[in-house]
Amino acid sequence: MTNHPQPHHIGTLSPEMALLGLLYGEPSHGYDLHRKVVTDLGQVWHLSQSQAYAILKRLEARGDISIEEVPQEKLPPRQLLQMTPQGRKRFLDWLDAPSGGSTRAIRMEFVTRLYFLSMYMPQKLTQAFVTQRAEAEKHIQRLEKMRAELPDEQIYNRMSLELRLEQLKTTLEWLDECQLLFHHS
Repeated sequence: MTNHPQPHHIGTLSPEMALLGLLYGEPSHGYDLHRKVVTDLGQVWHLSQSQAYAILKRLEARGDISIEEVPQEKLPPRQLLQMTPQGRKRFLDWLDAPSGGSTRAIRMEFVTRLYFLSMYMPQKLTQAFVTQRAEAEKHIQRLEKMRAELPDEQIYNRMSLELRLEQLKTTLEWLDECQLLFHHS
């Protein structure tokens, strides 16, 4: 176990990295990026075309992507989007960071990370599962400590904590099942 802290991405739970990550492989157009997210990650991210374009504009304003106008005959120019070195670094840092320990972060961010790891760096999949499992177990320990410190009369807080704990324990089993899928592929 290392003593230096792992990078940790505080998730925005936004499809931003799903769009940015698709540009890691090759430049593309906004419409095609949106279609790919909807097709491959539509159950993870509910993303309208207008949301996708707004996120892409934000990524450009931040300097993570650049846009090149590509002329078309008798049509307005198409915009070819590509990742900048800054965007590449940001994406790779995100790819190596664990998702949060909540079931929502695992369902959205971790699944998105797996998608890109299997596409670009399959050798990192096993470590991603190990890291994510450790994150979830830390989260479980935090929630159990909170539950133990709750006064008895706080029934509703206890109910909520217990539900979150049960969801996370089930999520750990799900992580193990998912990891087996990647070993057999």
